[in-house]
Amino acid sequence: MSKVLEVKDAVKKIKDGSTIAIGGFVGIGHPEEITAAIELAFLECRKPCNLTVVYAAGQGDGKNRGINHLAHEGLVKRVIGGHWGLAPKMVKLAVENKIEAYNFPQGVITHLYRDIAAKKPGTLTHVGISTFVDPRLSGGRINNKTVEDMVSLIEIDGKEWLHYRAFPVDVALIRGTSADPDGNISMERECGPLEMLAIAQAASNSGGIVIVQVERLVQKNTLNPWMVKIPGILVDYIVVARKQNHWQTFSCEYDPSLSGEVRVPNDFIPGMPLDERKVICSRAFKEIKENDVVNLGIGLPEGISIVANEKGMFSKMNLTVEAGTNGGIPAGGLSFGASFNPACIINQPSQFDFYDGGGLDIAFLGMAQADRHGNVNVSRFGSRLAGCGGFINITQNTRKVVFCGTLTSGGLEIKIENKKMKILKEGVHKKFLKDVEQITFSGDYAREKKHEVLYVTERCVFKLGQKTIMLTEIAPGIDIKSDILAHIDFLPLISEKLKIMDEDIFSQA
Repeated sequence: MSKVLEVKDAVKKIKDGSTIAIGGFVGIGHPEEITAAIELAFLECRKPCNLTVVYAAGQGDGKNRGINHLAHEGLVKRVIGGHWGLAPKMVKLAVENKIEAYNFPQGVITHLYRDIAAKKPGTLTHVGISTFVDPRLSGGRINNKTVEDMVSLIEIDGKEWLHYRAFPVDVALIRGTSADPDGNISMERECGPLEMLAIAQAASNSGGIVIVQVERLVQKNTLNPWMVKIPGILVDYIVVARKQNHWQTFSCEYDPSLSGEVRVPNDFIPGMPLDERKVICSRAFKEIKENDVVNLGIGLPEGISIVANEKGMFSKMNLTVEAGTNGGIPAGGLSFGASFNPACIINQPSQFDFYDGGGLDIAFLGMAQADRHGNVNVSRFGSRLAGCGGFINITQNTRKVVFCGTLTSGGLEIKIENKKMKILKEGVHKKFLKDVEQITFSGDYAREKKHEVLYVTERCVFKLGQKTIMLTEIAPGIDIKSDILAHIDFLPLISEKLKIMDEDIFSQA
Protein backbone atom coordinates (compact mmCIF):
# COMPACT_ATOMS: atom_id res chain seq x y z
CA MET A 1 0.00 0.00 0.00
CA SER A 2 1.40 3.38 -0.97
CA LYS A 3 2.36 5.73 1.85
CA VAL A 4 1.82 8.76 -0.37
CA LEU A 5 -1.37 10.72 0.35
CA GLU A 6 -2.89 13.99 -0.74
CA VAL A 7 -2.46 16.47 2.10
CA LYS A 8 -6.21 16.68 2.78
CA ASP A 9 -6.35 12.91 3.23
CA ALA A 10 -3.27 12.91 5.49
CA VAL A 11 -4.89 15.51 7.75
CA LYS A 12 -7.94 13.25 8.12
CA LYS A 13 -5.66 10.74 9.86
CA ILE A 14 -5.30 13.15 12.80
CA LYS A 15 -7.86 12.33 15.48
CA ASP A 16 -9.56 14.88 17.72
CA GLY A 17 -7.71 15.36 21.00
CA SER A 18 -4.37 14.16 19.62
CA THR A 19 -0.98 15.37 20.83
CA ILE A 20 0.99 16.47 17.78
CA ALA A 21 4.71 17.24 17.75
CA ILE A 22 5.94 19.51 14.96
CA GLY A 23 9.49 19.90 13.67
CA GLY A 24 11.07 23.15 12.58
CA PHE A 25 13.30 26.06 13.62
CA VAL A 26 12.15 29.64 12.94
CA GLY A 27 11.63 29.50 9.13
CA ILE A 28 13.50 26.22 8.63
CA GLY A 29 12.03 22.74 8.30
CA HIS A 30 8.43 23.52 9.23
CA PRO A 31 5.90 21.30 7.36
CA GLU A 32 3.96 24.27 6.03
CA GLU A 33 1.87 22.27 3.55
CA ILE A 34 0.48 20.12 6.37
CA THR A 35 -0.17 22.79 9.00
CA ALA A 36 -1.88 25.00 6.41
CA ALA A 37 -4.11 22.05 5.49
CA ILE A 38 -4.98 21.43 9.15
CA GLU A 39 -6.09 25.04 9.45
CA LEU A 40 -8.24 24.76 6.31
CA ALA A 41 -9.83 21.50 7.47
CA PHE A 42 -10.71 22.99 10.84
CA LEU A 43 -12.22 26.12 9.32
CA GLU A 44 -14.30 24.03 6.92
CA CYS A 45 -15.51 21.20 9.16
CA ARG A 46 -14.15 21.90 12.69
CA LYS A 47 -11.88 18.86 12.55
CA PRO A 48 -9.36 18.01 13.85
CA CYS A 49 -10.00 19.78 17.15
CA ASN A 50 -8.82 19.98 20.78
CA LEU A 51 -5.23 19.26 19.84
CA THR A 52 -2.18 19.50 22.08
CA VAL A 53 0.65 21.07 20.07
CA VAL A 54 4.30 20.57 21.00
CA TYR A 55 7.26 22.25 19.33
CA ALA A 56 10.81 23.09 20.42
CA ALA A 57 12.09 26.13 18.50
CA GLY A 58 9.91 29.01 17.40
CA GLN A 59 8.25 28.22 14.08
CA GLY A 60 6.73 31.10 12.15
CA ASP A 61 7.22 34.37 10.35
CA GLY A 62 5.69 36.64 12.97
CA LYS A 63 2.51 36.81 10.88
CA ASN A 64 0.61 33.87 9.39
CA ARG A 65 2.93 30.96 8.66
CA GLY A 66 4.20 28.13 10.82
CA ILE A 67 2.47 27.54 14.14
CA ASN A 68 0.18 30.50 13.40
CA HIS A 69 -1.88 28.18 11.16
CA LEU A 70 -3.04 26.28 14.25
CA ALA A 71 -3.99 29.33 16.31
CA HIS A 72 -7.75 28.90 16.36
CA GLU A 73 -9.86 28.54 19.47
CA GLY A 74 -11.20 24.98 19.45
CA LEU A 75 -8.50 23.67 17.14
CA VAL A 76 -5.94 23.77 19.94
CA LYS A 77 -6.52 23.19 23.64
CA ARG A 78 -2.90 23.09 24.88
CA VAL A 79 0.48 24.26 23.57
CA ILE A 80 3.92 23.34 24.88
CA GLY A 81 6.43 25.54 23.08
CA GLY A 82 10.04 26.62 23.35
CA HIS A 83 9.70 30.03 21.70
CA TRP A 84 6.44 31.89 21.10
CA GLY A 85 7.39 35.23 19.57
CA LEU A 86 7.10 34.14 15.94
CA ALA A 87 3.52 32.96 16.43
CA PRO A 88 1.60 36.09 17.50
CA LYS A 89 -1.76 34.47 16.77
CA MET A 90 -0.97 31.65 19.20
CA VAL A 91 0.38 34.16 21.72
CA LYS A 92 -2.96 35.97 21.61
CA LEU A 93 -4.82 32.79 22.52
CA ALA A 94 -2.40 32.15 25.39
CA VAL A 95 -2.45 35.62 26.96
CA GLU A 96 -6.26 35.75 26.66
CA ASN A 97 -6.57 32.44 28.56
CA LYS A 98 -8.16 30.73 25.56
CA ILE A 99 -5.74 27.76 25.69
CA GLU A 100 -3.50 26.01 28.19
CA ALA A 101 0.07 27.12 27.53
CA TYR A 102 3.57 26.22 28.67
CA ASN A 103 7.00 27.63 27.83
CA PHE A 104 9.88 25.18 28.31
CA PRO A 105 13.54 25.51 27.26
CA GLN A 106 14.05 24.56 23.63
CA GLY A 107 16.78 22.03 24.34
CA VAL A 108 14.68 20.36 27.01
CA ILE A 109 11.85 19.78 24.54
CA THR A 110 14.22 18.25 21.97
CA HIS A 111 15.55 15.91 24.66
CA LEU A 112 12.04 15.15 25.86
CA TYR A 113 11.23 13.75 22.40
CA ARG A 114 14.11 11.29 22.73
CA ASP A 115 13.08 10.30 26.25
CA ILE A 116 9.49 9.73 25.13
CA ALA A 117 10.81 7.50 22.33
CA ALA A 118 12.84 5.52 24.90
CA LYS A 119 9.78 5.15 27.18
CA LYS A 120 11.48 7.05 29.98
CA PRO A 121 9.34 8.88 32.54
CA GLY A 122 10.57 12.23 31.28
CA THR A 123 13.66 14.40 31.01
CA LEU A 124 15.86 14.88 34.06
CA THR A 125 18.08 17.95 33.82
CA HIS A 126 19.50 20.93 35.66
CA VAL A 127 18.34 23.23 32.86
CA GLY A 128 15.77 25.71 34.13
CA ILE A 129 16.65 25.72 37.82
CA SER A 130 16.19 29.21 39.34
CA THR A 131 14.39 30.47 36.21
CA PHE A 132 10.68 30.86 35.55
CA VAL A 133 10.37 27.18 34.56
CA ASP A 134 11.45 26.13 38.05
CA PRO A 135 8.26 24.88 39.81
CA ARG A 136 9.12 27.12 42.77
CA LEU A 137 8.41 30.02 40.43
CA SER A 138 5.86 29.33 37.65
CA GLY A 139 6.84 25.90 36.37
CA GLY A 140 6.74 27.24 32.82
CA ARG A 141 2.99 27.92 32.98
CA ILE A 142 2.03 30.95 30.91
CA ASN A 143 -1.49 31.81 32.06
CA ASN A 144 -4.14 31.17 34.72
CA LYS A 145 -5.93 28.58 32.61
CA THR A 146 -2.83 26.38 32.80
CA VAL A 147 -2.89 24.54 36.14
CA GLU A 148 -1.36 21.12 35.57
CA ASP A 149 2.20 20.71 36.86
CA MET A 150 4.49 19.32 34.17
CA VAL A 151 7.77 20.15 35.91
CA SER A 152 8.81 18.91 39.34
CA LEU A 153 11.85 19.48 41.54
CA ILE A 154 13.65 16.39 42.77
CA GLU A 155 16.87 15.74 44.69
CA ILE A 156 19.46 13.10 43.84
CA ASP A 157 22.56 12.71 46.01
CA GLY A 158 21.96 16.11 47.53
CA LYS A 159 21.70 17.90 44.18
CA GLU A 160 18.59 19.56 42.74
CA TRP A 161 17.22 18.50 39.35
CA LEU A 162 14.14 19.32 37.30
CA HIS A 163 11.96 16.54 35.96
CA TYR A 164 9.94 17.39 32.83
CA ARG A 165 7.17 14.82 32.57
CA ALA A 166 6.83 12.63 29.47
CA PHE A 167 3.58 12.17 27.53
CA PRO A 168 2.56 10.11 24.47
CA VAL A 169 2.98 11.70 21.04
CA ASP A 170 0.05 10.72 18.80
CA VAL A 171 1.14 12.47 15.62
CA ALA A 172 4.52 13.58 14.29
CA LEU A 173 4.52 16.30 11.63
CA ILE A 174 7.99 16.60 10.12
CA ARG A 175 9.65 17.30 6.80
CA GLY A 176 12.50 16.21 4.56
CA THR A 177 13.63 16.58 0.96
CA SER A 178 13.13 13.21 -0.75
CA ALA A 179 11.07 10.09 0.00
CA ASP A 180 11.24 6.66 -1.56
CA PRO A 181 8.25 4.24 -1.73
CA ASP A 182 9.25 2.63 1.59
CA GLY A 183 9.16 5.98 3.36
CA ASN A 184 12.89 6.53 3.75
CA ILE A 185 13.47 10.27 4.04
CA SER A 186 16.60 12.16 3.04
CA MET A 187 17.35 15.82 3.77
CA GLU A 188 19.92 16.83 1.17
CA ARG A 189 18.33 20.21 0.41
CA GLU A 190 17.33 21.07 3.98
CA CYS A 191 19.33 23.29 6.32
CA GLY A 192 19.62 20.47 8.82
CA PRO A 193 17.90 17.42 10.30
CA LEU A 194 16.87 19.36 13.41
CA GLU A 195 14.85 17.16 15.82
CA MET A 196 12.95 15.29 13.09
CA LEU A 197 14.25 11.80 13.94
CA ALA A 198 13.53 12.19 17.66
CA ILE A 199 9.96 13.32 16.94
CA ALA A 200 9.35 10.42 14.55
CA GLN A 201 10.69 7.89 17.05
CA ALA A 202 8.61 9.42 19.85
CA ALA A 203 5.39 9.13 17.84
CA SER A 204 6.17 5.65 16.51
CA ASN A 205 6.97 4.26 19.97
CA SER A 206 3.88 5.95 21.40
CA GLY A 207 1.73 4.01 18.95
CA GLY A 208 1.11 7.17 16.96
CA ILE A 209 1.53 8.10 13.31
CA VAL A 210 4.29 9.91 11.44
CA ILE A 211 3.40 12.23 8.56
CA VAL A 212 6.27 13.61 6.52
CA GLN A 213 6.21 16.50 4.07
CA VAL A 214 8.74 16.20 1.24
CA GLU A 215 9.75 18.05 -1.88
CA ARG A 216 9.90 15.03 -4.19
CA LEU A 217 9.50 11.28 -4.58
CA VAL A 218 12.32 9.03 -5.82
CA GLN A 219 12.52 5.41 -6.89
CA LYS A 220 13.17 2.60 -4.46
CA ASN A 221 16.79 1.87 -3.54
CA THR A 222 18.08 5.12 -5.05
CA LEU A 223 18.69 7.11 -1.85
CA ASN A 224 22.20 7.20 -0.43
CA PRO A 225 21.81 5.55 3.00
CA TRP A 226 24.14 8.15 4.54
CA MET A 227 21.68 10.85 3.46
CA VAL A 228 18.60 9.10 4.90
CA LYS A 229 17.78 10.75 8.23
CA ILE A 230 14.37 9.13 8.87
CA PRO A 231 14.11 5.36 8.21
CA GLY A 232 11.00 4.16 6.41
CA ILE A 233 10.02 1.90 9.32
CA LEU A 234 8.99 5.06 11.22
CA VAL A 235 7.01 6.74 8.42
CA ASP A 236 3.29 6.14 7.93
CA TYR A 237 2.29 8.80 5.42
CA ILE A 238 4.08 11.02 2.90
CA VAL A 239 2.81 14.35 1.56
CA VAL A 240 4.45 15.94 -1.47
CA ALA A 241 4.33 19.69 -0.92
CA ARG A 242 3.60 22.39 -3.41
CA LYS A 243 6.68 24.47 -4.15
CA GLN A 244 5.40 27.56 -2.34
CA ASN A 245 5.03 25.54 0.88
CA HIS A 246 8.47 23.96 0.78
CA TRP A 247 10.93 26.82 0.65
CA GLN A 248 14.27 26.04 2.24
CA THR A 249 13.52 28.78 4.81
CA PHE A 250 10.68 31.26 5.14
CA SER A 251 12.92 33.91 3.55
CA CYS A 252 14.86 31.83 1.02
CA GLU A 253 13.46 29.57 -1.70
CA TYR A 254 16.73 27.71 -2.01
CA ASP A 255 20.40 28.47 -1.35
CA PRO A 256 22.77 25.51 -1.77
CA SER A 257 25.34 27.09 0.55
CA LEU A 258 22.88 26.65 3.45
CA SER A 259 22.66 22.91 2.90
CA GLY A 260 26.38 22.43 2.32
CA GLU A 261 26.10 21.63 -1.39
CA VAL A 262 28.32 24.54 -2.44
CA ARG A 263 30.53 27.07 -0.72
CA VAL A 264 30.39 30.82 -1.31
CA PRO A 265 32.98 33.53 -0.57
CA ASN A 266 32.66 35.21 2.81
CA ASP A 267 32.75 38.63 1.18
CA PHE A 268 29.05 38.36 0.32
CA ILE A 269 28.23 39.57 3.85
CA PRO A 270 27.48 43.31 3.88
CA GLY A 271 29.15 45.50 6.47
CA MET A 272 27.47 47.44 9.28
CA PRO A 273 27.08 51.18 9.71
CA LEU A 274 28.76 52.70 12.76
CA ASP A 275 25.75 52.89 15.06
CA GLU A 276 24.82 51.63 18.53
CA ARG A 277 24.41 48.08 17.22
CA LYS A 278 27.89 47.99 15.74
CA VAL A 279 29.41 49.50 18.88
CA ILE A 280 27.87 46.74 20.99
CA CYS A 281 28.93 43.99 18.58
CA SER A 282 32.47 45.37 18.25
CA ARG A 283 32.92 45.52 22.02
CA ALA A 284 31.44 42.06 22.50
CA PHE A 285 33.70 40.62 19.80
CA LYS A 286 36.75 41.56 21.88
CA GLU A 287 35.79 38.86 24.41
CA ILE A 288 36.44 36.04 21.93
CA LYS A 289 39.70 34.16 22.30
CA GLU A 290 41.39 32.22 19.55
CA ASN A 291 39.69 28.87 18.82
CA ASP A 292 36.77 29.58 21.15
CA VAL A 293 33.60 27.58 20.50
CA VAL A 294 30.93 30.26 20.19
CA ASN A 295 27.15 30.60 20.06
CA LEU A 296 25.54 33.76 18.69
CA GLY A 297 21.92 34.41 19.64
CA ILE A 298 19.27 35.73 17.29
CA GLY A 299 18.91 39.45 16.81
CA LEU A 300 21.60 41.92 17.81
CA PRO A 301 24.34 39.31 18.53
CA GLU A 302 24.14 38.17 14.90
CA GLY A 303 26.11 41.32 14.11
CA ILE A 304 29.19 39.91 15.84
CA SER A 305 29.75 37.64 12.83
CA ILE A 306 29.62 40.71 10.58
CA VAL A 307 32.24 42.46 12.71
CA ALA A 308 34.40 39.32 12.64
CA ASN A 309 34.12 39.20 8.84
CA GLU A 310 35.05 42.87 8.49
CA LYS A 311 38.16 42.25 10.56
CA GLY A 312 39.04 39.08 8.65
CA MET A 313 38.86 37.14 11.89
CA PHE A 314 36.51 34.23 11.15
CA SER A 315 39.40 31.82 11.66
CA LYS A 316 39.65 33.08 15.24
CA MET A 317 36.48 31.35 16.37
CA ASN A 318 34.26 28.34 15.82
CA LEU A 319 30.67 29.50 15.37
CA THR A 320 27.83 27.14 16.27
CA VAL A 321 24.04 27.44 16.19
CA GLU A 322 21.71 25.48 18.45
CA ALA A 323 19.82 24.12 15.44
CA GLY A 324 22.86 21.94 14.74
CA THR A 325 25.32 23.78 12.50
CA ASN A 326 29.01 23.98 13.32
CA GLY A 327 31.33 26.33 11.47
CA GLY A 328 30.33 28.69 8.70
CA ILE A 329 28.49 31.97 9.02
CA PRO A 330 25.14 31.97 10.85
CA ALA A 331 22.23 33.24 8.77
CA GLY A 332 19.85 35.79 10.21
CA GLY A 333 16.19 36.77 10.18
CA LEU A 334 13.75 34.04 9.13
CA SER A 335 16.72 31.92 8.05
CA PHE A 336 18.19 31.92 11.57
CA GLY A 337 19.27 28.42 12.53
CA ALA A 338 21.00 27.83 9.21
CA SER A 339 24.59 28.72 8.37
CA PHE A 340 26.33 29.61 5.13
CA ASN A 341 29.23 27.24 4.40
CA PRO A 342 28.74 25.02 7.47
CA ALA A 343 31.57 22.62 8.28
CA CYS A 344 29.22 20.13 9.93
CA ILE A 345 25.47 19.78 10.51
CA ILE A 346 24.25 17.54 13.35
CA ASN A 347 20.81 17.04 14.83
CA GLN A 348 19.47 19.56 17.30
CA PRO A 349 19.15 17.27 20.37
CA SER A 350 22.82 16.32 20.03
CA GLN A 351 23.82 19.98 19.75
CA PHE A 352 22.01 20.62 23.03
CA ASP A 353 23.78 17.65 24.62
CA PHE A 354 27.02 19.47 23.84
CA TYR A 355 25.69 22.82 25.06
CA ASP A 356 24.16 21.45 28.27
CA GLY A 357 27.40 19.71 29.12
CA GLY A 358 29.38 22.94 28.99
CA GLY A 359 30.87 22.57 25.50
CA LEU A 360 30.62 26.27 24.64
CA ASP A 361 33.46 28.59 25.61
CA ILE A 362 31.44 31.76 25.17
CA ALA A 363 27.91 32.76 24.16
CA PHE A 364 26.44 36.08 23.08
CA LEU A 365 22.72 36.60 23.73
CA GLY A 366 20.24 39.45 23.60
CA MET A 367 19.17 41.39 26.68
CA ALA A 368 15.70 42.89 26.89
CA GLN A 369 15.76 43.52 30.65
CA ALA A 370 18.43 43.18 33.34
CA ASP A 371 18.24 43.89 37.06
CA ARG A 372 20.30 44.57 40.20
CA HIS A 373 20.73 40.84 40.85
CA GLY A 374 22.18 40.24 37.40
CA ASN A 375 19.02 38.47 36.22
CA VAL A 376 18.02 38.85 32.56
CA ASN A 377 14.57 38.64 30.98
CA VAL A 378 14.02 37.93 27.30
CA SER A 379 10.83 35.90 27.58
CA ARG A 380 7.86 37.84 29.00
CA PHE A 381 6.95 41.53 29.18
CA GLY A 382 3.46 42.12 30.52
CA SER A 383 1.10 40.80 27.86
CA ARG A 384 3.96 40.39 25.36
CA LEU A 385 5.12 36.78 25.25
CA ALA A 386 8.37 35.93 23.49
CA GLY A 387 9.40 32.69 25.16
CA CYS A 388 12.84 31.45 26.15
CA GLY A 389 13.85 29.33 23.15
CA GLY A 390 17.34 27.94 23.69
CA PHE A 391 18.34 30.90 25.87
CA ILE A 392 18.17 29.00 29.18
CA ASN A 393 20.12 25.98 27.93
CA ILE A 394 22.85 28.20 26.53
CA THR A 395 23.21 30.79 29.30
CA GLN A 396 23.11 28.30 32.19
CA ASN A 397 25.82 26.07 30.76
CA THR A 398 28.37 28.37 29.12
CA ARG A 399 31.48 29.37 31.04
CA LYS A 400 31.36 32.94 29.77
CA VAL A 401 28.16 34.71 28.76
CA VAL A 402 27.97 38.15 27.15
CA PHE A 403 24.56 39.80 27.08
CA CYS A 404 24.17 42.43 24.36
CA GLY A 405 21.67 45.28 24.29
CA THR A 406 21.22 49.03 24.45
CA LEU A 407 20.92 50.74 27.84
CA THR A 408 17.51 52.12 26.89
CA SER A 409 15.10 51.34 24.06
CA GLY A 410 12.35 53.01 22.11
CA GLY A 411 13.67 55.95 20.12
CA LEU A 412 17.31 55.93 21.25
CA GLU A 413 19.51 58.07 18.99
CA ILE A 414 23.28 58.41 19.28
CA LYS A 415 26.03 60.23 17.43
CA ILE A 416 29.61 59.07 17.06
CA GLU A 417 32.11 61.73 16.14
CA ASN A 418 35.86 61.97 16.65
CA LYS A 419 35.79 58.54 18.31
CA LYS A 420 33.41 59.76 21.00
CA MET A 421 29.74 59.05 21.67
CA LYS A 422 26.95 61.49 22.35
CA ILE A 423 23.36 60.63 23.26
CA LEU A 424 21.12 62.74 21.01
CA LYS A 425 17.83 61.28 22.18
CA GLU A 426 17.31 58.89 25.07
CA GLY A 427 15.14 55.80 24.67
CA VAL A 428 11.80 55.94 26.45
CA HIS A 429 12.15 52.51 28.07
CA LYS A 430 14.69 51.67 30.75
CA LYS A 431 16.17 48.19 30.38
CA PHE A 432 18.12 48.01 33.64
CA LEU A 433 15.41 47.62 36.27
CA LYS A 434 15.27 46.98 39.99
CA ASP A 435 13.68 43.60 39.23
CA VAL A 436 13.03 41.95 35.87
CA GLU A 437 9.48 40.87 35.05
CA GLN A 438 10.51 37.26 34.48
CA ILE A 439 13.76 35.44 35.20
CA THR A 440 15.06 33.82 32.01
CA PHE A 441 18.65 33.97 33.29
CA SER A 442 19.44 33.76 36.99
CA GLY A 443 22.35 35.80 38.29
CA ASP A 444 22.43 33.75 41.50
CA TYR A 445 22.70 30.50 39.52
CA ALA A 446 25.60 31.95 37.51
CA ARG A 447 27.34 33.01 40.72
CA GLU A 448 26.93 29.53 42.15
CA LYS A 449 28.48 28.03 39.00
CA LYS A 450 31.22 30.70 38.98
CA HIS A 451 30.45 31.72 35.40
CA GLU A 452 31.77 34.99 33.99
CA VAL A 453 28.95 37.27 32.85
CA LEU A 454 29.14 40.62 31.04
CA TYR A 455 26.39 43.04 30.05
CA VAL A 456 27.56 45.06 27.03
CA THR A 457 25.68 48.20 25.99
CA GLU A 458 26.49 50.95 23.52
CA ARG A 459 27.70 53.29 26.26
CA CYS A 460 29.03 51.06 29.03
CA VAL A 461 29.86 47.54 30.18
CA PHE A 462 28.74 45.84 33.39
CA LYS A 463 30.04 42.66 35.02
CA LEU A 464 28.21 40.25 37.30
CA GLY A 465 29.44 40.84 40.86
CA GLN A 466 28.93 38.98 44.12
CA LYS A 467 25.70 40.76 45.02
CA THR A 468 24.86 43.07 42.14
CA ILE A 469 26.33 44.13 38.81
CA MET A 470 29.41 46.32 38.52
CA LEU A 471 30.09 49.12 36.03
CA THR A 472 33.52 48.38 34.54
CA GLU A 473 33.76 50.42 31.32
CA ILE A 474 32.24 53.53 29.78
CA ALA A 475 32.33 54.85 26.24
CA PRO A 476 34.44 57.93 25.48
CA GLY A 477 32.29 61.05 25.69
CA ILE A 478 29.74 59.50 28.09
CA ASP A 479 29.00 61.01 31.50
CA ILE A 480 28.42 58.42 34.25
CA LYS A 481 25.72 60.34 36.12
CA SER A 482 23.65 61.85 33.32
CA ASP A 483 24.10 59.21 30.64
CA ILE A 484 24.21 55.98 32.70
CA LEU A 485 23.10 56.17 36.35
CA ALA A 486 20.15 58.46 35.52
CA HIS A 487 18.70 55.69 33.34
CA ILE A 488 19.08 52.75 35.71
CA ASP A 489 16.55 51.88 38.44
CA PHE A 490 19.22 50.84 40.94
CA LEU A 491 22.73 51.84 41.93
CA PRO A 492 25.32 49.45 40.50
CA LEU A 493 28.78 49.04 41.95
CA ILE A 494 31.39 51.13 40.16
CA SER A 495 34.76 49.53 39.62
CA GLU A 496 37.78 51.18 41.18
CA LYS A 497 39.51 50.38 37.88
CA LEU A 498 36.82 51.90 35.66
CA LYS A 499 38.06 51.89 32.07
CA ILE A 500 37.28 53.82 28.92
CA MET A 501 36.13 51.52 26.13
CA ASP A 502 38.72 51.09 23.36
CA GLU A 503 38.62 53.99 20.91
CA ASP A 504 38.87 51.67 17.89
CA ILE A 505 35.29 50.54 18.62
CA PHE A 506 34.13 54.03 17.70
CA SER A 507 36.03 54.23 14.44
CA GLN A 508 34.55 53.21 11.10
CA ALA A 509 37.90 52.00 9.83
